[in-house]
Amino acid sequence: MRLVIKALASIMVLSAALLSPVVMADWAVNMPKGVTDISHKVYDMHMLAFWIMCVVAFGVFGAMTYSIIKHRKSKGVTPATFHESTAVEVVWTIIPFIILIVLALPAARTLIAQEDDSNSELTIKITGYQWKWQYEYPDSGVSFFSALAEESRQARVMGSGIDVNDVEHYLLDVDKPLVIPVDTKVRFLLTANDVIHSWWVPDFAIKKDAIPGFINTMWTHVNETGTYRGQCTELCGRDHGFMPVVVEVVEKSEFNQWLASQVEAKESGQQLAATN
Repeated sequence: MRLVIKALASIMVLSAALLSPVVMADWAVNMPKGVTDISHKVYDMHMLAFWIMCVVAFGVFGAMTYSIIKHRKSKGVTPATFHESTAVEVVWTIIPFIILIVLALPAARTLIAQEDDSNSELTIKITGYQWKWQYEYPDSGVSFFSALAEESRQARVMGSGIDVNDVEHYLLDVDKPLVIPVDTKVRFLLTANDVIHSWWVPDFAIKKDAIPGFINTMWTHVNETGTYRGQCTELCGRDHGFMPVVVEVVEKSEFNQWLASQVEAKESGQQLAATN
């Protein structure tokens, strides 16, 4: 009995420590809430399921702990002899059914919203290569490749003498990030040139496979400006781990200026090539 009490006391102390504001401030175990409406819905679904499971676990393990302590053999308790209870079986069938409905309805709404790319304001084509991404803006003709940043590329070489801990955003930085405007519904068209890749940005709560010969679609609507990082999440070859995704979300006016500069640079390059 003393061992049980000590164990319960230890669990309570550990739980109190983990739930303290200081510890929770640095705890990154949970999924990110993200910066899009979809990511917020996914996060809310995750937390709803988490707390429901906590209540279920508390009830089940609480009943088990109570039974172990209260009905142990050392107290002279003997096993009860009884048969099935129809009422109990009905209850433990109905309760999981209700939990399933509570989870299924918002999950279905979120899944439908995730696939609805209608009324998009900007379309960007993403093509996966071993081991980089190509971004194309079909409406303006702008196109460029995005590969691992040079600092990370040098540091990853065996025997380089570079401490990867000194490289900012090691393996999560690129030479040319994707640029999109804030507060804009952006549709992505995904495909691949060689093998299957997968484009993923956790803060957007979107991930889709890029498959050769197929075009998959997804969309995002980012509510906050900033730099958001992701990775290829499909094992696409020996350098799969060196294929990051970086998205710069800027104000609409800044995006228009950036896009105009890219168009101008492209036209200048074409003119220069024509004269040569």
